[in-house]
Amino acid sequence: MVAVEVKNLEKHYGKTKAVKGISFTVDKGEIFGLIGPNGAGKTTALRVIATLLQITSGSVNIMGFDVQKQPSEIRRLISYLPEDAGAYKNLTGRAYLHFIANFFDVKKIQDMVSRGITIADLDERIDDKVDTYSKGMKRRLLVGRALMIDPKLAILDEPTSGLDVLNAQEIRKIIKQTAKNGTAVLLSSHNMLEVEYLCDRIALIAEGKIVEHGRPKDLMNKYSANNIEEVFVQVVE
Repeated sequence: MVAVEVKNLEKHYGKTKAVKGISFTVDKGEIFGLIGPNGAGKTTALRVIATLLQITSGSVNIMGFDVQKQPSEIRRLISYLPEDAGAYKNLTGRAYLHFIANFFDVKKIQDMVSRGITIADLDERIDDKVDTYSKGMKRRLLVGRALMIDPKLAILDEPTSGLDVLNAQEIRKIIKQTAKNGTAVLLSSHNMLEVEYLCDRIALIAEGKIVEHGRPKDLMNKYSANNIEEVFVQVVE
């Protein structure tokens, strides 16, 4: 089942064309990676899909809803974790999750908070204030916040940004399990090894255009490459 359908999406900022007619789909339970260098247009595309930016032209459909015409309905189905996301530093981790859960189904607040606590896996530190957390702890809390609502679509921009190897590995396991439970995951990452491990399919984006797409192994075979980084270098040269 197709969870996300992007058709000929364009996003312009004045005369600057950040996204130039990209198209792709993401299936239910699939992890799809939008991969590219800084300034390639991937974060802009994610923000459009998350209903935070208006489309210049083209269309985005999520679970049967149109991003331009039905943004309110879409916001009930998705979660979005920006690369630069932050949490309220004067709240404890538990209080922060509870605060966010209030914006969703009030009948499921405790279930959501419990799920968020499990995902964040901060043990007794969950009851400490956020401003005492390390960068890795904050990121784990934010991933817990993004996934605790059991979204139909999770949009994750650099989900392991700033994490050490062990924390990053835990977050990747959580993302994998989230997809196995039926959530469609759309992510962006600079870490090509992470992409190979996590993604079922990827789209390589450069200068606002998708220049290649497919399964990581298929792309590596196509370009006789040892990894996705080598594929990307060949494609964009």
